[in-house]
Amino acid sequence: MANLSRGAAIVGAAESDEIGYLENRKSDLQLHAEAASNALEDAGLKKGDVDAIFAAGNTMGLAEHMGIQPKFTDSTSVGGSSFVIHAGHALAAIAAGYCEVALVTHGSAGHSRRFFGGGASGVEGGTTGAQFESPYGFFGAPINYAMACSRYMHEYGEDRTREAMSEIAVSTRKWAAMNPRALIHDPAAEIPLTMSFEDYHNSRWIAWPFHLLDCCLVTDAGGAYVITTPERAKDLKKPPIWILGAGEGHDHGMISQMPSLTSLIARETGPRAFQMAGVKHDDFDLAMIYDSFTYTVMLTLEGLGFCGKGEAADFVRGQRTAPGGDFPLNTAGGGLSYTHPGAYGIFLVIEAARQLWGEAGARQIPDCKLTFCHGTGGSLSSGGTVVLARD
Repeated sequence: MANLSRGAAIVGAAESDEIGYLENRKSDLQLHAEAASNALEDAGLKKGDVDAIFAAGNTMGLAEHMGIQPKFTDSTSVGGSSFVIHAGHALAAIAAGYCEVALVTHGSAGHSRRFFGGGASGVEGGTTGAQFESPYGFFGAPINYAMACSRYMHEYGEDRTREAMSEIAVSTRKWAAMNPRALIHDPAAEIPLTMSFEDYHNSRWIAWPFHLLDCCLVTDAGGAYVITTPERAKDLKKPPIWILGAGEGHDHGMISQMPSLTSLIARETGPRAFQMAGVKHDDFDLAMIYDSFTYTVMLTLEGLGFCGKGEAADFVRGQRTAPGGDFPLNTAGGGLSYTHPGAYGIFLVIEAARQLWGEAGARQIPDCKLTFCHGTGGSLSSGGTVVLARD
């Protein structure tokens, strides 16, 4: 297989005009379009330059709304990992000559939808989950992920698991406190800027063993990034962020069919992406990991090989992933404390790009040159890993 490393570059990235709890509700499509326009402006490009659209679903509606006629389209939808996976797909499409300027975008009014209809069960009537899992009480991410976490506790110890979960929740809130766009800065959200370990342990139960502070936010938000050819990237206003490696996969759909409740497909996607990029674990300056739940981060760290199975508690102990720690993780504040409109993967890439461009403000990692993003989707079902670097 041809090595496509450095075959395309990210040249712009942005959120929608507003994110969080919106006073005036916006549609999914509007959030998509705002983010897309902002990302193109960030890149110094116009919508007429776009010849490929990547989104988890309705690419035709988005293209129609924005007045774009793409010659390549990709609507891969495998949950929150989709937008990390799209980076690899865009890399391949550009290398194959199908397109030159790819727009990757997402928008969802996840918070508003809870109050204006659309449901929040997470299970559609015609799915296998509705037929074979819902009758037994399995519907929606908190329950599914909680069952997987309880198995991890059984295998590796409840206290150790809880310790790791609390470390991740507290450290992520510290990063969010440094990000002015994080939901916790909105007074209407009534979320404290800081979180102590006591706050974590005293937060209400959602689905045992998850406390409220183990669970991601539910917000309205849009995000987008732009990928183009190496030749075009060098002529734009920002330094190119090179896609060095990518890997993707999924090993189940329903949580009841997960081969192991304590092992993610990251165990395969990570090594493929790292090998393609020619990098080792110790090379990275920053880690961006999907944090739908604190447990998701634990499994990802183990799956990617940063620590052994059952060793996440040792790896994150002592606020190692917080500001000032030696393993910066989710510097925007993550889905746990920044934003999470229902699928978070695109925001991993946006923050990674900003860190590599040196645009992260108070939370900037000094001399950040190499990072990776890993997204997880479905019921711990899918995974996508991408390695990004600047010159």
